[in-house]
Amino acid sequence: MNVTNNTILVTKFILLGFPSLDWLSRTLLCALLSVAYAGTLAGNLCIVWAMLRDPHLQRLPMYILLGNFSWLEISYVTTTVPRMLSDLMSPSAPISFQACFVQFYFFFSMGATECLFLSAMALDRYLAICHPLRYPILMSHQLCWAMVASCWLCGFLWFVVPIVLISQLSFCGFNTLDHFLCDPGPLLAASCTPAPRTEQACYALTSLIIFATILFILASYGLVIRAVLRLPTGARRHKAFSTCTSHLAVVGLFYGSIMVTYVNPSAAGSSGKVVTLFYTVGTPLLNPLIYSLRNKEMKEAVRRTLLGKR
Repeated sequence: MNVTNNTILVTKFILLGFPSLDWLSRTLLCALLSVAYAGTLAGNLCIVWAMLRDPHLQRLPMYILLGNFSWLEISYVTTTVPRMLSDLMSPSAPISFQACFVQFYFFFSMGATECLFLSAMALDRYLAICHPLRYPILMSHQLCWAMVASCWLCGFLWFVVPIVLISQLSFCGFNTLDHFLCDPGPLLAASCTPAPRTEQACYALTSLIIFATILFILASYGLVIRAVLRLPTGARRHKAFSTCTSHLAVVGLFYGSIMVTYVNPSAAGSSGKVVTLFYTVGTPLLNPLIYSLRNKEMKEAVRRTLLGKR
């Protein structure tokens, strides 16, 4: 902390995490998070590796999107879990002002990017199922990669303004953040300067990207389900349903938790940290299982590239 004009300015924060846990509970939680983190890395890396090594998957837009989505999940979980494990083993260890806002930026940017990728995957399934004859033109290899680049770029630009605004606030007095990551709520609460417009900007941008993308996704899959129901009963109909249900399961897990946390934070109450922990660690762990277990092509590609089996 620096002292300026008799005011203590905060240069470091302490993430409280889960202060009510005793040493044994922290150790158990640390072990569970370590296993979940290792599983997340292994599962998503298998998908990325299969996409990079299998020439057939490299030509299919759905797997290009899925490979990028898996790499995003690896990066997303890595922004929080290593620091969380460190704090569980060494409570009250400070995090610098700069490191806190770097984590804040990457965590929210990758969350926004995930929303955009889920929308892109919904659009891909809509075009593939509702317009199969025009699909190779509507979702060409070049257009697919342009959409991938747009998701990454827009996601990492989405929260730049509110993050810069929050970083310009004065933080004085208590330097503890009642969370296990650098989140806008605790940061705004720690500021000694009221910033209603900054809080409103953060809330508005969060709500906009959540509701705009979830409505687009639901509309896309609504049209897909209507088209699938018109197909004759058979393998094609089963494959279409299988792909859509796996995508909708991922959408439900991710959006259900973030809407509770950021759209209506008062509803989360004291369970807000648990909800955040679920979509921070739980969904990246479950996503590769959902996609690989319900996707025959992906299972075969993983088997070929990792095990060398045909």
